[in-house]
Amino acid sequence: TGWMGEKTGKILTEFLQFYEDQYGVALFNSMRHEIEGTGLPQAQLLWRKVPLDERIIFSGNLFQYQEDSKKWRNRFSLVPHNYGLVLYDNKVAYERQVPPRAVINSAGYKILTSVDQYLELIGNSLPGTTAKSGSAPILKCPTQFPLILWHPYARHYYFCMMMEAEQDKWQAVLQDCIRHCNNGIPEDSKVEGPAFTDAIRMYRQSKELYGTWEMLCGNEVQILSNLVMEELGPELKAELGPRLKGKPQERQRQWIQISDTVYRMVYEQAKACFEEVLSKVQQRRPAMQAVIRTDMDQIITSKEHLASKIRAFILPKAEVCVRNHVQPYIPSILEALMVPTSQGFTEVRDVFFKEVTDMNLNVINEGGIDKLGEYMEKLSRLAYHPLKMQSCYEKMESLRLDGLQQRFDVSSTSVFKQRAQIHMREQMDNAVYTFETLLHQELGKGPTKEELCKSIQRVLERVLKKYDYDSSSVRKRFFREALLQVSIPFLLKKLGPTCKSELPRFQELIFEDFAKFILVENTYEEVVLQTVMKDILQAVKEAAVQRKHNLYRDSMVMHNSDPNLHLLAEGAPIDWGEEYSNSGGGGSPSPSTPEAATLSEKRRRAKQVVSVVQDEEAGLPFEASPEPPSPASPDSVTEIQGLLAQGLRAESPPPASPLLNGAPAGESPQPEAAPEASSPPASPRQHLLPGKAVDLGPPKPSDQETGEQVSSPSSHPALHTTTEDSTGVQTEF
Repeated sequence: TGWMGEKTGKILTEFLQFYEDQYGVALFNSMRHEIEGTGLPQAQLLWRKVPLDERIIFSGNLFQYQEDSKKWRNRFSLVPHNYGLVLYDNKVAYERQVPPRAVINSAGYKILTSVDQYLELIGNSLPGTTAKSGSAPILKCPTQFPLILWHPYARHYYFCMMMEAEQDKWQAVLQDCIRHCNNGIPEDSKVEGPAFTDAIRMYRQSKELYGTWEMLCGNEVQILSNLVMEELGPELKAELGPRLKGKPQERQRQWIQISDTVYRMVYEQAKACFEEVLSKVQQRRPAMQAVIRTDMDQIITSKEHLASKIRAFILPKAEVCVRNHVQPYIPSILEALMVPTSQGFTEVRDVFFKEVTDMNLNVINEGGIDKLGEYMEKLSRLAYHPLKMQSCYEKMESLRLDGLQQRFDVSSTSVFKQRAQIHMREQMDNAVYTFETLLHQELGKGPTKEELCKSIQRVLERVLKKYDYDSSSVRKRFFREALLQVSIPFLLKKLGPTCKSELPRFQELIFEDFAKFILVENTYEEVVLQTVMKDILQAVKEAAVQRKHNLYRDSMVMHNSDPNLHLLAEGAPIDWGEEYSNSGGGGSPSPSTPEAATLSEKRRRAKQVVSVVQDEEAGLPFEASPEPPSPASPDSVTEIQGLLAQGLRAESPPPASPLLNGAPAGESPQPEAAPEASSPPASPRQHLLPGKAVDLGPPKPSDQETGEQVSSPSSHPALHTTTEDSTGVQTEF
């Protein structure tokens, strides 16, 4: 392990120098932005400040392959609001608050629905290990409906279902988990986030790696681990690959375990280094802020002077490059982006319209305001319903940049698909929340049943107008950002040979006191961006003028549209279940009555977005035997560790740091002998996802960033959210 630790340390040290440099630039940009403002159009829709707190996204049963026992086992699984997949032995264990088997963070994973596809990936990951025709593969699935979570470095997870419909549902749910966990750097981080992503880009460009990067997934430590493995992986493969023994399938299995073990070691080292540097820059921050506040005007003047000199030097070359290699392709790239994105946003509008209209019909047919609380609780979670949102998300799957991907070094379109899908979910939730707020205001007038239905229709029409405006603004911004993401790396790579070597001479133009806030490399990139920005803005503007895909012109402004609407959002969150579930009755029943118990049960059940629970007794073909006691780790672990280094001891990670979706949750130390710890120890994932403040409540299973965390017997009791008990029943919503 010596050379691995040394190599990892070298990569981290080099990257973290980039990070320290970018931190000052990001801090200056953030403070300047606060003073000068954004100039972005005012959003018409409201946004929910505490979305989906304490909710279960999905629950149900699936079969998981146990690598240690080589058996498929039925697992009760649920996805809480932080999108970590939690696995229990069965539903009874969950209801009895037994600690979960595992919590999986899916950042960086891909979903495969075919064993053949998986075997091909595995065969390509280690040359010379492709199994011969007719030999037993590394994995057999007893049904035709597998779901495999594949990661280029971390361990893999194998699931299967009995029916295609179940596979489709779980695929939508797991894809939602991946989408959410990939987006691991909080968008409200105005300094640390931009500093980190810019440092990643600068570091990779220093290695001549331009363009989008598929493994920019998860939080900072996960991304940093992926960055190290991108360099370390090929060397590790060359060093250890020839020393693996056994049949091709066994060598494949060993390699997966080796890669996962190394990934965890890298993760721990990256975590320690990053936290140390982050603490250091945050300690310096107050002093840097004081300098920026005092000298803001001088720093801006100095930067503009530097930019003018760089512009004079590179402009002739850059303009020729843009005119010959970028400008002719902007319309076709934009059109390729606009079609699936706009179809997705149209589908969001249609789904929202249908759900509200159906609710209105139900209000008419089922007793008016008495049922409103129940309907509105369900509607409030529409954006987080993976199955109902799937028709919106899947529109992006048709995105193709055929021919353009190779020209512009776009390794994958997944980064654009995922970003558009996140925008769709945000806009759906904004529309729903605005509808809730406006309807709640109308209900204060005490409408009759007929008046309520008319009010719902009027509010729906108002919200749709706001949605159309915001949808246009969000899509135009997304198109501009995507076009820049495609063109800027290409231009930098083209201009690099003639321009980059000349940049150091511009350093003398920066005052030493301002050197932390102005970097030549960043200013050079901004100048390059400006050379192509005019063409990008023009292309998007022309699309809007032609009303392509329902885009609005920039000059389109919604004047005096609900000027007091944003004041309504400042109030306490609306609890529809508590406020309106029993408003029409002539007195509440006693809590001891069966009716009250049923109502309480319904409320608890409504907090679950969707549930698909299978029969606990159902077994897979050829897997009828009872589950054996938890076996010890297989002997191959010792062999793998011996390959890595003589005497390497696989240690359990220390107690996990708080599970962060913004605010601390409980901690759960990992036991020395975990029930499912096959081969390497449970992966060190610390934050499931930075971002909004949440609290899982019991259990608060610590989850780990590179795979799964197996809870100890001393863990907090399980989060007890009621799910459907009947076989194959879905909680409609």
